[in-house]
Amino acid sequence: MHPRLQAASLNTERALSTREIVVLGLAAEGDSVNDIAQRLYLSGGTVRNYLSSVISKTGARNRIDAIRIVRKQGWLS
Repeated sequence: MHPRLQAASLNTERALSTREIVVLGLAAEGDSVNDIAQRLYLSGGTVRNYLSSVISKTGARNRIDAIRIVRKQGWLS
């Protein structure tokens, strides 16, 4: 686990789950909500919930901003 992710996980209120990072990573690669849902065997609503959670936890304005923030923190390459 990346050291910054470990440090962030100490603050459980704002820590990103592994699944949230995976979903955001696929979104960062350009996958649509439906593509992510099919790939991870989830519903589209669940994928949207994960993305909304990441946006909220990072304080981002939208999905693109969340990707930028998470990459800047070193949680996504």
